[in-house]
Amino acid sequence: MTQARARHTKERTKKGQVAIIVSNGRLQLRFNFSKKRYYISLGIPDGRAERKAAEAKAKLIESDIAYDRFDETLAKYKPQCHLSTVLENITPDLARIWEKYCEVKKSNCAPGTWKNGYMVMTKHLNRCPEKSLQKAQFIYDWAINNLTPDTARRFVMYMEACCSWALRHKLIEQNPFTNMEPIKVKKRSNEDNDVNPFTKEERDLIIKAFFDNRYYKGYAPFIKFLFCTGCRPSEAIALQWKHIGRSTILFEQSVVQSEKGLVLKKGLKTQDKREFPINQQLRELLESIKPNDCSMESLIFPSPEGKWIDIHNFRNRAWKAVLDGLDIPYRKPYQTRHTFISQQKASGVEDGQIAKYCGTSISMIHKHYAGTIKQVQFHEM
Repeated sequence: MTQARARHTKERTKKGQVAIIVSNGRLQLRFNFSKKRYYISLGIPDGRAERKAAEAKAKLIESDIAYDRFDETLAKYKPQCHLSTVLENITPDLARIWEKYCEVKKSNCAPGTWKNGYMVMTKHLNRCPEKSLQKAQFIYDWAINNLTPDTARRFVMYMEACCSWALRHKLIEQNPFTNMEPIKVKKRSNEDNDVNPFTKEERDLIIKAFFDNRYYKGYAPFIKFLFCTGCRPSEAIALQWKHIGRSTILFEQSVVQSEKGLVLKKGLKTQDKREFPINQQLRELLESIKPNDCSMESLIFPSPEGKWIDIHNFRNRAWKAVLDGLDIPYRKPYQTRHTFISQQKASGVEDGQIAKYCGTSISMIHKHYAGTIKQVQFHEM
């Protein structure tokens, strides 16, 4: 940027005058109206032709202000491309800044992240008795004293990210959460590394119990399929008949929980898609449940109501009831995946093949499944 342009970006804007400034290499319009300061990002780089376009837009705004026809919604002045408009008169109140931040994030946020991240953090922030950024230390201490360690860590992390965004958009002058001491938490397991597989005997008993159960036998093919493929339950729930080929099953979507309930999500947890080979056992299972006149869009494993299976309801009712009836120690349905992988590894299937067809990594298999296999006992010489 030339010195003349640099000076231009620092000029004070007179009443009714629209200044053209540069922010992060992009042109913005800055002006005052009705005791508020406005920024309109034009979404274009700083160049000669772009300057002329910005000047034309600035003159339009100045004219509308002068003739009392200014559009306070700013819709008249926004370019066709995406832009951000912020008011500089926002007070350093964390709740108001967080609200603006969430508005920006929601459009590009996965349903699960929005529900379990931003919505949860909004509830915690609403509970906090202090919202002023000048009391950031109080907010930090409140989180430690009123939330679990892991939730407190995530809460402060979200607030720090929010304030970093606000700082970049000149809503605040500094981020008070930047240099705060990290909150230490004990490392906890998730479903992928909480490996506690069923034995072959337990697996067979569970499958048989579902087929024999008066109330829950409709779930039996679903359970057998999980044990036979090692797929994640969310992947099986999303399967449609169009995903079944001559020799392979295509996993390319999953059903996840969101603020609006169950939703279909394209792609898988660690990859866009993967194929799984159909052996004779799987072929017989699928052929036994396929309706004669089914649509290719129909679900393979629908709920009794013909909708997606709600894994949380299924787990708390059918799954728990069957395991209790068998006197098998409770483990989540996700353990069907760990059972399949553990048994394939114990049978001598190469780690690379297991990783490929189950959508995991060789390092994960080495880390979490080696210990589930009984050690070979050698006879003495």
